[in-house]
Amino acid sequence: MKNVTAGKPKIVPITGAGACAQAMRQINPDVVAAFPITPSTQVVEDFSAFVANGQVDTEFVTVESEHSAMSACIGASAAGGRVMTATSSAGMAYMWELLYVAASMRQPVLMTLVNRALTGPINIHCDHSDSMGARDAGWIQLYSENNQEAYDNLVMAARIAEHPDVRLPLMVCQDGFITSHSIQTMQLEDDKAVRAFVGPHKPYHSILDTNKPVTWGALDLQDYYIEHKRGQEQGMRNALRVIQEVSDDFAKTFGRQYGLFEEYCLEDAEIVLVAISSAAGEIKEVIDEMRTKGEKVGLLKIRSFRPFPYAEIGKALSNAQIVTVLDRSASFGAHGPLFTEITTAVYNYSPNRPLLLAHTYGLGGRELTLRHIEHIISESRICLDKGTVGNRQGLWVNVRGDKL
Repeated sequence: MKNVTAGKPKIVPITGAGACAQAMRQINPDVVAAFPITPSTQVVEDFSAFVANGQVDTEFVTVESEHSAMSACIGASAAGGRVMTATSSAGMAYMWELLYVAASMRQPVLMTLVNRALTGPINIHCDHSDSMGARDAGWIQLYSENNQEAYDNLVMAARIAEHPDVRLPLMVCQDGFITSHSIQTMQLEDDKAVRAFVGPHKPYHSILDTNKPVTWGALDLQDYYIEHKRGQEQGMRNALRVIQEVSDDFAKTFGRQYGLFEEYCLEDAEIVLVAISSAAGEIKEVIDEMRTKGEKVGLLKIRSFRPFPYAEIGKALSNAQIVTVLDRSASFGAHGPLFTEITTAVYNYSPNRPLLLAHTYGLGGRELTLRHIEHIISESRICLDKGTVGNRQGLWVNVRGDKL
């Protein structure tokens, strides 16, 4: 990376969607193709204004649907451009086929995903059913607790996705309305410093380079299909290292350190809650309060869900006696996707196998209050004292008629 002295950052009040639009402006991608959908609309609206005002050099492609948006992104990326988009919920679902195409073609498309429940019934509020439904599409997934983290993740995204050992698309996720529409005070870095950190785009192969002709999207039958999928898997495995390397460089440049996950009061925690995105803030507040009462409780907040850092998480949870996982999406007929991954991490990589407790919360934007978190911790303590989770496994939080 070229050494550039960072200018003075700005402390600004801004929404999470607005923060991601600012990161896009600073990255200055070659192409953005998008179709606005609630609650990611502000990302596209703000960025289109930057295009109209000449603040970026981006070619903004207006399309008739999200399927077309991802198609345009894939084509522009194959042509050698740095490409970005934004969507939510049904918009991502409409892209579904193309998500797999972008990943299989190893095109490092960048997406701001503002998490929203999938229909039906029709709902425009937050849960993680959209991104969790796409968890096996081959995209890197980084989750954001707050506006600052969403902005920082997007600044790092191009370096991660475009790394020659990775070459995979990446989505930066934040909670719809909860952070996307909430104004928080955060630090916006200097434009030149961000662009120096991100660096120039270096396409691997461009279909526009007629001196080096390549084929994208060819028919791939049983002769090579599995080898190409194994290559995607290797890129995803490499991403664990690259995410951490880029995060460490980001910390040196801008002073904010990120890992694959965050450990909060885990050193001596007997009860550990595991969660993703904005709920972590409320959980931390409850942990601080309950620790004043002598309850040894901690939090493991997931940042990288794909790739999933099994060994690292297994080690981080090695001292826990009970791990309670909070999923903001449902896997009907099974426990939630986060619980499944945590179970694998603990079973295979932790020398101590704690009790594991699954909870589902917040679907369709249902609130998770401090009282609910306190109750979850109390339930975890009851299970720990009894030495079994018993009939408390798989509880849904804050549902009419249910205990929590």
